[in-house]
Amino acid sequence: MERPRDDEHGKVEETTAQTAARAWQGLNTLLMDRHNRRKTVAETLGMSFSRVRALRRLAAGPLTLRELAQWMSTDPPYTTVIVDDLVRRGLAERITNPADRRSKVVHLTDEGRATAARAVEILTTPPDALLALPREDIEALDRVVTKLLK
Repeated sequence: MERPRDDEHGKVEETTAQTAARAWQGLNTLLMDRHNRRKTVAETLGMSFSRVRALRRLAAGPLTLRELAQWMSTDPPYTTVIVDDLVRRGLAERITNPADRRSKVVHLTDEGRATAARAVEILTTPPDALLALPREDIEALDRVVTKLLK
């Protein structure tokens, strides 16, 4: 991705930097304040967003508690609390690790996979305000976001 042109001192032009800061703040406000799907998914599913994150990750395949803790950037005791709750809800199970019979892996039940799919549906549903934009604006936004994700 090409950076905005620098001035003779190697700095991004001030107006470009100000516009970028305003756009970044606007994105943050849209995603974290006005259309925060984290709260919606947590309320809809009746669990904390940390549990939703664990469910979504486990939907990709079984993990050991240590792997899940590492992926979530949480400590092992807290990850155990999360997994215990998912097991209690019937969304996950601990099974013997086929690669190391001394350890366990956590995998989702059918209900857990369905709940994870519901979470993804909620988190990826665009807000009405976005859907109301002209197609060209939506396509332009998609192009910009795609560039930023690279």
